[in-house]
Amino acid sequence: MGEHTEARVILDNIATAAEIFGRHDEHLALMERALGIRVVTRGEEVIIIGPPEQVAQAREVFNQLQDFYRAGNRLTLHEINYAIKAVRAGMQEALSHLAREVTLVTARGKQVKPKTLGQKQYIEAIRKHDIVFAIGPAGTGKTYLAVVMAIRALRNKEVNRLVLTRPAVEAGEKLGFLPGDLQEKVDPYLRPLYDSLYDVLGVENTQKYLERHVIEIAPLAYMRGRTLDDAFIILDEAQNTTDQQMKMFLTRLGFGSKAVITGDITQIDLPRGQVSGLVHAQKVLARVNGIAFCYLTGEDIVRHPLVQEIIRAYEEGS
Repeated sequence: MGEHTEARVILDNIATAAEIFGRHDEHLALMERALGIRVVTRGEEVIIIGPPEQVAQAREVFNQLQDFYRAGNRLTLHEINYAIKAVRAGMQEALSHLAREVTLVTARGKQVKPKTLGQKQYIEAIRKHDIVFAIGPAGTGKTYLAVVMAIRALRNKEVNRLVLTRPAVEAGEKLGFLPGDLQEKVDPYLRPLYDSLYDVLGVENTQKYLERHVIEIAPLAYMRGRTLDDAFIILDEAQNTTDQQMKMFLTRLGFGSKAVITGDITQIDLPRGQVSGLVHAQKVLARVNGIAFCYLTGEDIVRHPLVQEIIRAYEEGS
């Protein structure tokens, strides 16, 4: 058995300790598994036992988590996991940088902040560029953060309206089999966009904006022949566009407008043999000034911790 040492960390108070330890000490259990250490708690005092290097890392994780909580942030398994990975990668200040970044306050008073450095870079790209492509797996906040930045631009009067669109491509179920008229048939494909708006603006405010046509949600086919000035436009699920649809969408951009294109190139539902417009755009537009490509990864997933493991397992098994 190798050399073991121990270190002590004194937390600010019992409330801080409860937040860092997690419900039924689940945060501590994650730290013990990930870092190969043992944690003993005595009220606000934490004793870390294990190999010297891992103990030093664990101490830094506790310090980062305490600073993050002092800044008014809540701690979940995601933040614990992210702090551990950041410290192990030598990015000691990663969590503290995120703590200071408030992007928007929702209608319910929730502060929206980037939860990973990848998300922070994505937000910065949207601020600095008129066209941004966000490519990455499910759960990385591609669509949600685009909606947040769109609402922010609307509130700051940088744009006059928001346009959110998706290609209505079937993933195992045909549009013709769904009940209702055309709008009712395509609504299920647009539902994730409604969900993001409801979370940020609230249901009542979203409905008001939709009625006044300040916000428009429509299938991609509805964009043909239009020019969109002073608008923030989001194309979601862009991996399911054809190259011609992507070209059509990008050429809708008018004066004073921004466009964010999001997608996951591992989840393409186009007919076999058809090239994804998102994949094609990466090659064609890579060197065009004013366009930014942001690549989010499994490290940026902010859903249940198991989602990271599921995506990793599928990547390794493919």
